[in-house]
Amino acid sequence: MPDITNVTTSAPSATPSAPAGAIAWGDAFCSEGANCFRFGLDDAGRAYIGSTLTPGEYVSDSVEALRALISAVKSGAADHLL
Repeated sequence: MPDITNVTTSAPSATPSAPAGAIAWGDAFCSEGANCFRFGLDDAGRAYIGSTLTPGEYVSDSVEALRALISAVKSGAADHLL
């Protein structure tokens, strides 16, 4: 399993911040079970991951952190969850 403990990102803020303007969501990515996720960016360049089931809820971080997360998942870091 890949080591994801050494991924460096900016420190999380104590309170979530509102998006800088509207979030531009891409097309939803849906699996066979109709569990759909979408990725988005705001005007400040922050990245978002959200579910189509709960449109007002999302995870936000830098684009670099999102890229590191996707790379880790692709390389098997979350396989134990399947």
